[in-house]
Amino acid sequence: MTSLWQRARRAAPSSRMDESWQVGDNVYYGTARVSDGRERPTPYDFEALIQRVYKSNGPIFALMTARQMVFSEARFQFRQIRNGRPGDLFGTAALTPLERPWPGGTTGDLLSRMIQDADLNGNAFVTRLDDGRLRRLRPDWVTIVTGSLEEPTAPGDAIDSELVGYAYTPPTADAQWLLPEQVAHFAPIPDPEFSFRGMSWLTPVLREITADTATTRHKLKFFENGATPQLVVSLDASVTAENFAKFKAAMDASHQGVNQAYKTLYLGGGADVTVAGKDLHQLDFKATQGAGETRMAAAAGVPSVIVGFSEGLAGSSLNAGNYASSRRRFADGTMRPLWRNAAGSLAEIIDVPAGAELWFDDRDIAFLREDRRDAAEIQGIQSRTIRTLVDAGYTSDSVVAAVLAEDYSVLKHSGLYSVQLQKPGGGPPTSNEPTTEES
Repeated sequence: MTSLWQRARRAAPSSRMDESWQVGDNVYYGTARVSDGRERPTPYDFEALIQRVYKSNGPIFALMTARQMVFSEARFQFRQIRNGRPGDLFGTAALTPLERPWPGGTTGDLLSRMIQDADLNGNAFVTRLDDGRLRRLRPDWVTIVTGSLEEPTAPGDAIDSELVGYAYTPPTADAQWLLPEQVAHFAPIPDPEFSFRGMSWLTPVLREITADTATTRHKLKFFENGATPQLVVSLDASVTAENFAKFKAAMDASHQGVNQAYKTLYLGGGADVTVAGKDLHQLDFKATQGAGETRMAAAAGVPSVIVGFSEGLAGSSLNAGNYASSRRRFADGTMRPLWRNAAGSLAEIIDVPAGAELWFDDRDIAFLREDRRDAAEIQGIQSRTIRTLVDAGYTSDSVVAAVLAEDYSVLKHSGLYSVQLQKPGGGPPTSNEPTTEES
């Protein structure tokens, strides 16, 4: 039986999917069914997250910026693969699209766009144009298309489900159809509800973000309404409604707002004032917001001490050893998995040489400079190992390859041994030395 993949291939002039093919049966577009029997994704409010979260919430901006600044520092190289083990890093002209993805763009610009889209949408899409340049695809305009021959109603969940391609549909243009090998799809956190889609780390902490925003507004209102505890003013029962309105207007004009704070309050006519609220110290906003910031930092994979949140700047968190361990956790537990995922995703649109893989090079990243000291210690141990193996008679090239790959099966012996392994006087005599009979 002809597969959907084969049908897509035949219907793809110039390696692009023909739009007429997308109306066929058993094509999956997401989660919300439409009238023609196809399924499209429920619109992801990408712009709302940008405006209401990224551009208006300080802790989220700080977390995303911390991730972006470190993530964008990596470079890409090819890495040799020997017997399934990684080898040396090297570069070729095939890396040019990553080094100059678009006019004026750098690898850092490309990685910044990818991590930003992945943080906000859960997915980042990059395609390679016919002239070799790369193009970032806005994620909320991309539709992931899957297909199944066995399950017409929910092909995305079928056992024979296949990724057919991607549809890129800007609001003012027709859909452009791309095959899987034309798109680098970066989705570091998989969405458990759809096998081919990623999920934003912001999703589980949206309530924390809402609470943090509400707390910030509460503090702002405190200053706007007087920067003093809330007051309850009661008047004598004989005061008319007209006089009460005049009294309220006069009091608001002279005491409401941050510019009127701490002024002496003068009352008359039987007015009585009672303090009904608490000041900021009594409300302890620091503890309230600090706990929420820590939960958001945990979801982002960024230790609080790295991003500078209040709970990360207190007590033992400021110790040099604790900061160093937090930095290593951020680098090893968050950044390096993201770099590895990005390299694997971008390899789809890069010409990777045979016997190699696209990999990241983090040796020049200042944030990881402390790791270079650990690397130097490891190199010292490796150099002593190399000396020992060479003295044992193994060829120098095979020794270096074995130590770097941590695979001693590649060692090759030269057949020569160190003189320390020879018995004293046990070596063959030279031509100038007399034999026993001659002496």
